[in-house]
Amino acid sequence: MMRSLFSAISGLRAHQTMLDVTANDIANVNTVGFKSSRTTFKDALSQLQTGASGPSTSLGGTNAQEIGLGVQLGAVQNQMGAGAIQSTGNTLDLAIQGTGWFRVAGIQAAGTPPTFGTVYYTRAGNFTTDANDHLVTQEGDYVLGHDATAQGPPPTFGATDDVITVPTDATSLSIGQDGVVSYVDPTTGNTVALAQITLARFPNEEGLQSAAGTKYEQSPNSGAPTVGVPGDTNGLGTLASGSLEMSNVDLAEEFTNMIEAQRGFQANGRVITTADQMLQTLVQLGQG
Repeated sequence: MMRSLFSAISGLRAHQTMLDVTANDIANVNTVGFKSSRTTFKDALSQLQTGASGPSTSLGGTNAQEIGLGVQLGAVQNQMGAGAIQSTGNTLDLAIQGTGWFRVAGIQAAGTPPTFGTVYYTRAGNFTTDANDHLVTQEGDYVLGHDATAQGPPPTFGATDDVITVPTDATSLSIGQDGVVSYVDPTTGNTVALAQITLARFPNEEGLQSAAGTKYEQSPNSGAPTVGVPGDTNGLGTLASGSLEMSNVDLAEEFTNMIEAQRGFQANGRVITTADQMLQTLVQLGQG
């Protein structure tokens, strides 16, 4: 009976974690670029009662007899599938159609180009400009890109990460599917290529480690990023200007998970109640 009590307690803990993950997903159902998570369980230790034996000349073999000792959290997996694309009409809103992550970072040391700190990765493309006309995220991280080195046509771009600065007098700002940021020079009326937004992909996207604000960072199990530009030969997706990728949370699935977590919690609670009643019966037998 004591085994059943501790097994049920482990079940309560595991289903509480499942509910925590589900609640976080539901809370972020309208968060731009949010990626949901999935909870999986695994069997805890088992106590061996009788070992297995092989067949002999007179008797057949017997299987081992084991009693399970509960459940434990197996994994909380990131679900990196794409969310729905929503049209906004805002030029600086960007959605990635296909594989890839925006690269954003803060400046660690000033310079030309500056030295950036930790590079984060996000699918939330609700960008804006700051007081210095830099293209930034809602948290103030700089969107990384490569500056144009020649106007062409076609324009060419460098290979060094830099901030993207939109001239104050720029008109008709646009961002192409290939990530090229361009504008119309009000003096000459010519279209000027300013920079090209870069993207990254990983061998194991589920291995990315979550950071604050729908950002992720590289982890030992995600693999090293492959940096490129939208639509390149590395398989990176293209950009859709004036659109945003919304959360990939499936409410129908999350409500199902919530019911499963609730019923699993209730069932384990019932086991504890039953074991308690059996212990109470034993105590009463001793008193009799």
